[in-house]
Amino acid sequence: MTYEHSQDPPGPAAELGPDEPAVLLAPKLAQFAAVARLEHVTRAAELLAVQQPTLSRAMARLEAELGVALLARQGRTVRLTRAGRVLLGSVERALAELERGAEAARAEADPAAGRVAFGFLHTMGTDAVPALLRGFRAAHPRVRFQLVQDYVGAMLDRLRAGELDLCLVSPLPGDADLVVRPLDEQRLHLAVPADHRLAGRRRIRLAEVADEPFVAVERGYGLRALLDDFCAQAGFTPRVAFEGEEAETLRGLVAAGLGVALLPPSLVPRPGVAELDVTAPRTRRAIGLAWVAGRPVTAPAAAFRDFVLSRRGRLLDHD
Repeated sequence: MTYEHSQDPPGPAAELGPDEPAVLLAPKLAQFAAVARLEHVTRAAELLAVQQPTLSRAMARLEAELGVALLARQGRTVRLTRAGRVLLGSVERALAELERGAEAARAEADPAAGRVAFGFLHTMGTDAVPALLRGFRAAHPRVRFQLVQDYVGAMLDRLRAGELDLCLVSPLPGDADLVVRPLDEQRLHLAVPADHRLAGRRRIRLAEVADEPFVAVERGYGLRALLDDFCAQAGFTPRVAFEGEEAETLRGLVAAGLGVALLPPSLVPRPGVAELDVTAPRTRRAIGLAWVAGRPVTAPAAAFRDFVLSRRGRLLDHD
């Protein structure tokens, strides 16, 4: 498995109009290369499975479009002119690059060893996603992964742009251009400092901390939207004193006594932090898998999608 860091998408490609040289010449370049290699139009036509007169006319049109003679006819054979040799070098390099691109494209879709571009929430990266990858690769050991962690909005943008095949998201988007399948629900706990007045409790109502400072992820993250929504249900707006990006960083801030936080449960108890169940409102988040509606996916991406969907109701079981 490979891990590739998130990168900025490439800039837009140069637009090609119908009169651009690349558009005009492209269909004839492979034909020209075959004639140049064999130095014989008839043999090149046989190799390309076209009629010899058709190939001869194509070469004549290529010379006319370039305004230069490329081939010197000598009976049934041809020889490259100096201009033809110059062009052939570029054509050979272009065709080789095209073949490399075709091979790379085929490798991406290889059912056994292709690549899956998979986006997921930061909070899923410590347990759920590694468990998914381990389970999938038991049956598909050669499939490679590009893993992208980001907030939901950014991942969905990259999903729509074709940079990602699949996204593990929460909350679940309702956009018509996406297919979203719910997988599981995760309880969110209220994390408080170990010496907090409520630390000895097992359960609380969220309204009981309405006057407390909160530490939370930044706006744009799904977990922040859920915090705002749950607090609104409890009748207050959270007073956020510190913002961050990682759940474990927020736990550290809680342990330092800088506020309380609504977070997924920790895999390992964090010293200095107590985690309480929230009885009202029901602080759970839905987790689902998203992909673009109507867009074909490669064989390895389809196999991984089917595997993830098979874990419905068990996504958070990591045994």
